[in-house]
Amino acid sequence: MTLAGRNTYLGTTVVESGTLRLTGSLAGDVSVTSGTFYLNGGTVSGDEKTAKEIYFLENIDHSNEHFSMNPKEQLEAVKDMRSKGLVPLGNFHSHPESPSRPSEEDKRLAFDRTASYLILSLLDIYEPVLKSFRIVDGVSEEEELIIEEE
Repeated sequence: MTLAGRNTYLGTTVVESGTLRLTGSLAGDVSVTSGTFYLNGGTVSGDEKTAKEIYFLENIDHSNEHFSMNPKEQLEAVKDMRSKGLVPLGNFHSHPESPSRPSEEDKRLAFDRTASYLILSLLDIYEPVLKSFRIVDGVSEEEELIIEEE
């Protein structure tokens, strides 16, 4: 789904899977169904990564405590990235009931040494916290995260 320009629809936009591209503004809320996993696609220049696309993938475990990407959706997302000259940058998911830091399971499942692992803590729903980490050999290091408006 692509939302471009100034959108005046006031209802909630619900994303269950697929890709949401937003260029412009939304008047209403965006709601992502629980059990969703996100994959980032973008560009790399030196040490700087720039996210250009966010792909919403189903968490086939349907759990707040564990995630597994839907392999078909993951392959479709990577194909789409490649067709646009983008590369996978990493992924992000939420921690509904814990701080924004990699869990032991996150560290165990971190196979890509170059990936950025973004974690959104919803521990305080009114003050969500988003952080980015690199995880190498089970050790996490927080990365600088800059969010810019275009």
